[in-house]
Amino acid sequence: MRRVGERALLIELPGTAEVTSLYGWLREQREAGTLGEVEELVPAARTVLLDGVADVDAVVRLLRTARPTVAGAAGAGGGPVLEVPTVYDGADLAEVAALWEVSEEAAVRIHTEPEYVVAFCGFAPGFGYLTGLPARYEVPRRATPRSSVPVGSVALAGLYTGVYPHPSPGGWQLIGRTALALWDTGREPPSLLAPGVRVRFTAQRA
Repeated sequence: MRRVGERALLIELPGTAEVTSLYGWLREQREAGTLGEVEELVPAARTVLLDGVADVDAVVRLLRTARPTVAGAAGAGGGPVLEVPTVYDGADLAEVAALWEVSEEAAVRIHTEPEYVVAFCGFAPGFGYLTGLPARYEVPRRATPRSSVPVGSVALAGLYTGVYPHPSPGGWQLIGRTALALWDTGREPPSLLAPGVRVRFTAQRA
C-alpha cells in the first residue's frame, strides 16, 4: 500500500485476478458504508487506486485485515451482460487459429464461449481490457504494430480481449469487428465498458 498525496492510496497486487477481486470487494465495502468516503476506485493491470479518501489511515487499517477472494469478484461483474455482435473476419484470425492449433471456425467458437469481465480501462477512452479467455489461449502482440486499426476491431493480446473504440495505432491481433459504438460522447455515460461490466461476443455473418 502506497500513499499518493494526502487523499489517495495505491494498492499494488500480483496480477489482474487479484485486482478484480479487490476491486469487487472495495465496491461492496463502499456500498455497505464500511469503506468510508472514497470518491473513486480505479483498477489497472496490477494496481487499484483509491482517490479522494477522507480517512486514509482508516482505509489502511481495513485493508490490512481484508481477505477478498476471486469468488468475491462476482460483485464487480453484477448486472446485465453486454452483447457485442462480431463479424469474425479479422486480418489476424488465421494466425491466431494457427497459434491455437485449431481451424478458424473453432477459434471463433473458443472466443465466443466465455463470459468476459472488464478488468480495467485505459489506452484510449472507452477501451476495456477484458478477461475471461483461458490461459492456454494467450497470444503475443504483433511484432510490428499497425499504424491504424479500424474502429470496432475486436482484438487479442496476452490474455486480454479488447475492442478499439476509435481508429488508432495498435499492436493487438485482429480477429473480428463490431458495429456496436462502444464510445459515444452524446450518450451518458459515453462508454459502454467500465470495470466490472460483463461481456459476451456473439458471432454474426458479414
